[in-house]
Amino acid sequence: MVQSNAVDVDGYLNEVAEDRRVALAKVRQLCRDELAGFDEVMAYGMPAYERDGACEIAFAGQKQYISFYLMRSDVREAFGERLAGQDMGKGCLRFRKSENIDFDLLRDLLKATATRPGTVC
Repeated sequence: MVQSNAVDVDGYLNEVAEDRRVALAKVRQLCRDELAGFDEVMAYGMPAYERDGACEIAFAGQKQYISFYLMRSDVREAFGERLAGQDMGKGCLRFRKSENIDFDLLRDLLKATATRPGTVC
């Protein structure tokens, strides 16, 4: 799945291949736990978390990997050393296998995102 037509995150997770559903549900729970005050929405066909109308975090099950989108450049810069060894594009952290997801890193990124507003790229 690249882009979903689901109207909510529950619907999105129901569409995801079963082998990725557990990992994506765990990512969702981390987002819910750490992003107090954010709205959970569907944006660009994937689950996203907005604050004051700006999307700061999103995730998706892509064809060949699970994506975690971190739209805050200040958080990416603050975690530069920990992100250096990861498969990462400009704002997309990619995990080719569900079992390789670094949930501790994701939790720390989410906590840093929630701590203070910043510029969204």
